[in-house]
Amino acid sequence: MVGRAKYEIVDCLLPGAVRIVGGRTYVTARRPTRTTADDCHIRGGDYKAYDRADYKSALLVWMDTAQQGDAEAQNNVGEIYERGTGGQPNYEAARVWYEKAAAQGNSRAQFNLGAMYEQGQGVDRDRLKALNYYRQSWGLKEDNVIFESASRREIEAIRADLTQAVADKEAQIAVLRKQVEQLEAEARKRAAGNAENDKSLEVLRNLVGSLENDRRKSQDQLRGLPAATSPIPIPNELNSETPPPPVIVKGLDLGRYYALVIGIQNYKLLGPLQTPLADADRAANLLRDKYGFTVRKVEDADDAGLLQALNDLYAVLKPNDNLLVYYAGHGTRRQTTGSEETGYWQPVNAQPASDTFWVPNEQVTSHLARLQARRILVVADSCYAGLLSSDPGINIFGNESQLGTEYVKYKLPKRARLLLASGGDQPVLDAGGEGNSVFARAFLDVLSANTGVLSTPALFVKVQARVKVGAARSHFAQTPQFKAIKAAGHEMGDFFFVPRKIGS
Repeated sequence: MVGRAKYEIVDCLLPGAVRIVGGRTYVTARRPTRTTADDCHIRGGDYKAYDRADYKSALLVWMDTAQQGDAEAQNNVGEIYERGTGGQPNYEAARVWYEKAAAQGNSRAQFNLGAMYEQGQGVDRDRLKALNYYRQSWGLKEDNVIFESASRREIEAIRADLTQAVADKEAQIAVLRKQVEQLEAEARKRAAGNAENDKSLEVLRNLVGSLENDRRKSQDQLRGLPAATSPIPIPNELNSETPPPPVIVKGLDLGRYYALVIGIQNYKLLGPLQTPLADADRAANLLRDKYGFTVRKVEDADDAGLLQALNDLYAVLKPNDNLLVYYAGHGTRRQTTGSEETGYWQPVNAQPASDTFWVPNEQVTSHLARLQARRILVVADSCYAGLLSSDPGINIFGNESQLGTEYVKYKLPKRARLLLASGGDQPVLDAGGEGNSVFARAFLDVLSANTGVLSTPALFVKVQARVKVGAARSHFAQTPQFKAIKAAGHEMGDFFFVPRKIGS
């Protein structure tokens, strides 16, 4: 544990800076930051060495700075409340702090508010309000053609859902009314009342009343939606026949590309897997040869080696860089507090029953938050991979197979922390892909066939369809997931795959 602990991310209170003004010496207030335990120690800071899952200690680190009006600290306090300081999330408190930070233009807080409205956490679920907060996080104006197009698609999706809900309620009401009429007819035939029938009538009438109320709410929401309009066409200029200069796509600098490819197969104490090393080999070669990634491949790493590989990226990545983290290996889950579950990546030294050497999702997320790279995509092919993020799917923008310059231009400045998982909160297939896993085969085949600038949402749509078909051949149900990792600082950015022939 000594070798591993130095690479774990902690909430660190750094000592104040010593300043001299006019011959007088004074010390500034202590400064909170998130860094490795080793870095915190070297810089003279302090952190809670034990029980790091206790968010109350993290709250103490950030609260004073947040109360002084620092937007980043306010957002961090909101995230701590959303995770739960005592095992249960406090969404109301989280919303308050997110709103304070969002009012100052903090894009991460704006995204977090959008996620709350999309999921209905502590607020009434409102997909249009969620979309509007996402727009703010993205930095788009309300009249922007990309936002208007996405908004119209969302409105039509809501309209379809509400129309179906009204139809379902009407069908249920019709069936229950018939039952009420039958019971009323039976009651009239009897000279004396029947207490059991009277009670059944009361229950059915109350149920009809509740359904009618729900139907009215859905009808009111339908009437409140804007009138249907035709979708706005978005020009697709990126994948033209005349490619732009190297590294630049249509004058847009997409930055450098790095990949950390992790394959863990030959476990010491767990059952060995069949395909992770082959999957990692093919992924590394494809990313390097076709897409120009600088690739580091890590095979059969222990827990300290896995965390060190993530930490080593801190000295390499710059603010405009891209990072893809590909993980193939065992994954598992464990219940923490209440109904909450934590997912884990299991390194080569993982033990079957003890989580001593397991790598919790929280540590992976913390490293992703600390890295400078603007765009990070985690591709996780393991059981329970979807637990790396509990955030909503954000398949709102960028599903198109062809992308316009405006889309990329608005996405590039925003941080992206995205997860493409082989499945959700369930096991996944280790084989079934002709030498690769079903997921790896689909993911790598889509990238191999791609000839244009490919967004991650568009990649996901193609991969998901292939995995469902491939898993079904093995009589297995497997559905990949695409999510934001907002706890790592996602701000509605995207990750783009650009073949060498388009950009270099």
